[in-house]
Amino acid sequence: MYWSYVKQGSVITFAALAALMLGTGVTWAQVNNRELEVLKKEVEELRRRDAQKDKKLEELQRQIEAMRSLLPAVEKPATPQVALEEAVKEIEPQRPAPVPTDLASRQVGGSTFRLIDISLDALFAAGTSTKREASIRNLEGGDHDPRKRGFTVQNVELSLTGAVDPYLTGEAHIIYLIDPEVGDTRIELEEAFLTTQALPYGLQLKAGHFFTEFGQINPQHPHQWHWLDQPVINTRLFGPDGLRQTGVRLGWLTPLPWYSQLYVGAQNANGETAASLLANDEFFEERPIGGRPFVERDVRNLADLLYLLRWENSWNVSDTVTTKVGLSGLFGPNATGSDGHTRIYGTDLKLTWRPATSFRGWPFFLWQSEAMGRDYVADRFSDGTIDLPRKKLRDWGLYTQALYGFSYGWAAGLRYEYASGTGASVLTYNGRENDPFRDDRHRISPLLAWHPSEFSRLRLQYNYDRADHLERQDAHSVWLGVEFLYGAHPAHKY
Repeated sequence: MYWSYVKQGSVITFAALAALMLGTGVTWAQVNNRELEVLKKEVEELRRRDAQKDKKLEELQRQIEAMRSLLPAVEKPATPQVALEEAVKEIEPQRPAPVPTDLASRQVGGSTFRLIDISLDALFAAGTSTKREASIRNLEGGDHDPRKRGFTVQNVELSLTGAVDPYLTGEAHIIYLIDPEVGDTRIELEEAFLTTQALPYGLQLKAGHFFTEFGQINPQHPHQWHWLDQPVINTRLFGPDGLRQTGVRLGWLTPLPWYSQLYVGAQNANGETAASLLANDEFFEERPIGGRPFVERDVRNLADLLYLLRWENSWNVSDTVTTKVGLSGLFGPNATGSDGHTRIYGTDLKLTWRPATSFRGWPFFLWQSEAMGRDYVADRFSDGTIDLPRKKLRDWGLYTQALYGFSYGWAAGLRYEYASGTGASVLTYNGRENDPFRDDRHRISPLLAWHPSEFSRLRLQYNYDRADHLERQDAHSVWLGVEFLYGAHPAHKY
């Protein structure tokens, strides 16, 4: 009976426990459902409040925009530099706007191309020297230098530039000057060439009559010089008019991460503008290189042309400083015989500083230098009377100049020059020290320049020259230069 009771009690106990557990599970489910309902209601309430806030913000934004539309427009205050430029524009005399004509432009393929930009630039100088005029012309060896006491017409240049078509542009520069010795008027074709505008791979082709792109000074026109005269070493190596001739030049803008341009050119090697090469009889009568006799040579093949190679690079050292470095070399035949040849090589450096707050380019600082040399291999010469051996004449030199634009329109600078060489000058000169175009030379030239406007410039320059060929070896000269220009032209570069 005991076990029967126990069995019955166990059954009752298990049944009670099962009922209790089932009842508890139902209660927990009901609680969880109530909590979920509460949470859902809270989320819906938060969403409703956010929607009300967004609606209120949109309404406030519309009110702000409506109020702004009723206020007068307020301009952003100008910086002092901009304000100064605007004030200068207001007080400057106003020039009438150019009247467009059908002769000045043309529609090509939906684009307008300017046919001709015409400008004229005139350079005049006045001054004196402690040397007589014959000596001045040796000291100031460039045709566009101030070369006599009193007044000199250095250069009057007529320039015509424009678009030929969408693929080519053209330039022509014609110069007028008065010979300081005899007073004759001379007219010269300085440059006339075409330049391509649409070649692929960074290529550009120039063809025509143009300055050889050697260094910094030689490719420039006289009105682009900062000083009144060209450097002594340029006159010695490239002649009184600079090195220029007819030919072609290929330029390649390389894909390097900085500006890097490579030039390769070929030009004729004869004429008065190719002094260190084949030159001509007239040039050798006035300035025989090393005193050597002139030997006329015909162009037999491509080896009788001059060839140029130049590589120039430019970097922004900082936001205010830019530098440009170049290497140049050329070679070709010379006028001493069939085996005579010339090599010229050089390097140049240009550094420009201009602050971010500059006004129309002022203030600025410019430092420019060039060093170059020439190997002039003179062929053996014999005519029964004169017997000269084959000889290498070496000449070298440099200039370095610094120009500081200290106030708007004003600049002051200093230039130093040196030139020397090896190998005797013969016949007329009887020694290199007597040759005015190969002796040892020093020159120091302080300069003061004033630009009343972009169309005019006045420069005062003093030259101290020390040269072996002079009887007293030193000379003092003072020159005042006046320049004016009008027509389409780029601003002077600093």
